[in-house]
Amino acid sequence: MTLTYDAAASSGSPSGRRFRAYTSRHLDELTARAGLGEAERLEVRAVAEVLPFRVNEYVVDELIDWSAAPDDPLYRLVFPAADMLPAVDVARIVGLLRSGASRGELTVAANEVRAKLNPHPAGQMVLNIPKAGEEPFNGVQHKYAETVLFFPKQGQTCHAYCTYCFRWAQFVGEPDLKMSSDDIDRLVGYVRGHPEVTSVLITGGDPMIMGEGLLNRYIEPLLEIEHLESIRIGTKALAYWPQRWVSDPDADDTLRLFERVVAAGKNLALMAHFSHPREMAPELGVRAARRIRDTGAVIRTQAPLIRSINDDPDVWATMWRSQVRQGMVPYYMFVERDTGPQDYFAVPLARAYEIYRDAYQRVSGLARTVRGPSMSATPGKVCVDGVAEVAGEKVFVLHMIQARDAALVGQPFFAAYDENAVWLSDLKPALGATRFPFDT
Repeated sequence: MTLTYDAAASSGSPSGRRFRAYTSRHLDELTARAGLGEAERLEVRAVAEVLPFRVNEYVVDELIDWSAAPDDPLYRLVFPAADMLPAVDVARIVGLLRSGASRGELTVAANEVRAKLNPHPAGQMVLNIPKAGEEPFNGVQHKYAETVLFFPKQGQTCHAYCTYCFRWAQFVGEPDLKMSSDDIDRLVGYVRGHPEVTSVLITGGDPMIMGEGLLNRYIEPLLEIEHLESIRIGTKALAYWPQRWVSDPDADDTLRLFERVVAAGKNLALMAHFSHPREMAPELGVRAARRIRDTGAVIRTQAPLIRSINDDPDVWATMWRSQVRQGMVPYYMFVERDTGPQDYFAVPLARAYEIYRDAYQRVSGLARTVRGPSMSATPGKVCVDGVAEVAGEKVFVLHMIQARDAALVGQPFFAAYDENAVWLSDLKPALGATRFPFDT
């Protein structure tokens, strides 16, 4: 296959734009465009002192329906809202902003609020980081035997930040909260020393923020590992910056790198995050997906279920059908993790299952590759299979899609029904059991 640079994309069209990011310095102007008053805008700025904010011109101009803002789901996907944090915390930071507090005072206050938001859920910094020799290998996670996650140092930002992001701690500037590494030799040595590892997931942040040269530096050495079957790249760029594969200066070079991975006999999976069907509507994104698929790479799609953004079965069914039409593989519906503004975004597990079931019923078998609703919890990925009555007791039926203890994978278990439960820790064993299979 011969890839040619799309010269027409360098015109004044959206595809030809140079990347431009908006940060908290632009919040007042942008939220005024959404119709927020001065007091509301100040509260949003206060939230942005705690949770990271970044958006780009493509998202602002091509995805958000400003006539519906601030209620537009794509607006809510990237812009903070005052009630994402406890009112007392927002009021404290608003007071500091009004009084002209120093950057140091604001940072101290923001850090105190962040510490209450469970910045690294599911044992990421304690249970998941392996050792290479005697030292912990920061920038790598190895939770499940077959899969290693790698956080490249230069890929720990994104084209835009999702307000629900469970890895928000990567972006707030606190070194102790970050996971990253640029030691590809150490990664290769670690994977070579663990023949059970068949897949490496390059994640972040967003690795597709990196240029082809950096991507090549991290990917090419992995191609020499014989027992490695697949390389995955976690990215939101297909939604937030499809130019990455169409009109960026190194778009063609990136696609040629993808071809080399496939030619080396590895499965290259782009783990694309789509939270709403409107993210897939622009023709530029359709073109980007087509070019990626033409390299032999597979695009698998995933997203969490988020209140006020996509908590509607019609949204999910539309999104999965769109993905199938574009040759993508629906992969996961996640439950919003127990971190950051979970209370703001969480959907109760009972409702999450209903949304998944109702959407699943509306799609063909080609879209029913999707799994969920799934909680990426400390013991593993726990899937809510349904609600049933067993021996006169109403229960959640669950199973482990993946687990730290591989013997638990696929094992069904039951939890007492709780209409308010939003996470695994809210559930209690059912049918007389005193513990779950993963409890120690």
